[in-house]
Amino acid sequence: MFPPTTGRLLGVDFGTVRIGISVCDPMRILASPLEIRTVSDKQADGKYFCELAKKEAASGFVVGLPIHCDGGESAKSREARLFAVWLRDTTGLPVRLFDERFTTSAAQQRMHEGQKKKKSSRTRQIDAVAAQVLLESFLEAARYRGETPGQSPSGAAKGDASLD
Repeated sequence: MFPPTTGRLLGVDFGTVRIGISVCDPMRILASPLEIRTVSDKQADGKYFCELAKKEAASGFVVGLPIHCDGGESAKSREARLFAVWLRDTTGLPVRLFDERFTTSAAQQRMHEGQKKKKSSRTRQIDAVAAQVLLESFLEAARYRGETPGQSPSGAAKGDASLD
């Protein structure tokens, strides 16, 4: 079951090379980009996520689930699901998968409009901002629906249906 309705959440824009991470405040009102993790080996990554969760006093994770526009899933979706199960099992914290369609394009637009940094700097930050957009979308959906949106990582593939 996903955590209570308050407490800090970490948003995760999963990738096989880089992982963007965002965090929200304990009241789940605002989300901010936090950092970018370059993927390493499972042991080092596990230690990193356990320490990060402790440092940020996180009560759970929201992992982006890549879904096609028609609602179908792909090999990337399966990788994200496996990562979410691994993250839950490694940290002992609850994890929700949430539709990440258009988060990268929204992040690119935000960075283009809001920053005058070099393109190479924006490229490195895009994953953390995409994680922020993901977490903001999750928080907004939770407020709008009055329930926890997304999916359990151990549930069957069903687009954005709630499984808990």
